[in-house]
Amino acid sequence: MLSTLARRSLGVLVALTSAVTAADGPPVACHPGTQICWVEVEAPRTPGRTPVSDEDSGASSGGAEQRTCVIDRTGEVLPCFNDVFGWFNSVDDCYYMLLTPQPPGDDPLWGGNYPNGAMYQVSCYDRVPGTNGGWTWLPAAPPGYGGVTVTPAELATRAVDQMQLAGPAIGITVPPDRAGLVGVPVWLWTAVSPTTWGPNSATASVPGLSVTATAQVTKIEWDMGDGNTVVCPNAGTPWFEGGIESPTCDHVYERPSAGQPNDAYTVTGTATWDVTWAGGGASGSLTVTRSSSTTVRIGELQVLVTS
Repeated sequence: MLSTLARRSLGVLVALTSAVTAADGPPVACHPGTQICWVEVEAPRTPGRTPVSDEDSGASSGGAEQRTCVIDRTGEVLPCFNDVFGWFNSVDDCYYMLLTPQPPGDDPLWGGNYPNGAMYQVSCYDRVPGTNGGWTWLPAAPPGYGGVTVTPAELATRAVDQMQLAGPAIGITVPPDRAGLVGVPVWLWTAVSPTTWGPNSATASVPGLSVTATAQVTKIEWDMGDGNTVVCPNAGTPWFEGGIESPTCDHVYERPSAGQPNDAYTVTGTATWDVTWAGGGASGSLTVTRSSSTTVRIGELQVLVTS
């Protein structure tokens, strides 16, 4: 038996309690790896009501490109609007529906933000079970809400994709084929390039609309694998002959790495990219993170005393 949640199409809600195939009735499309299926049910339109769909937005697109809603990880194309779940947000691959009515102003879910912004029901299908949505507060409607044409904010995310932003190109004074010592500073840095530090710019366009985005790393957070984190607001300084303490970014291990997986600490650098964009009479900003990792072995200096 397959428990599924069916799609309400044109005002009809259908719930399925057993496995269905296209041959059994209406067309069925199930999301791989989930227990959620869309069931297309044709029904007469309610007089005076015009449903919103990908092809029928109730307004002219003004020559803008028709919006396509795709789950990035799988490439699966979804309806940009669903009567039950709301509008698809291409930034996080989730549907958003404005809660009607809104929760009372003293509801703790507002997080003290009432009456600013609004509460939304979020439904995500490309997620690990148990993390697929819920209620959330937003200061403004999410990208893609209320429209089936491409918005400047969505073009900004396309521009970010074109930049191919990456995590730090890690430089470290103790490469994986060597061992460092407890108490000796380990220098941390990244090779500086448009994809690892910035600045980086790209433009995404559709007929009648272009958006240019510019990205720059503002900090790198180094998880040193020993329970400590180092936050550096710079790219770090490559090690130079005779250098002991880095003038910008380093870490001193207090314990050897023996007993860790492969007897080494895993070092992960997470770069925070600040992105600003403008185009189509709009502008905005967003933050993205990118990570990369390496390993470092740390030993203790052994002193041999002879008589």
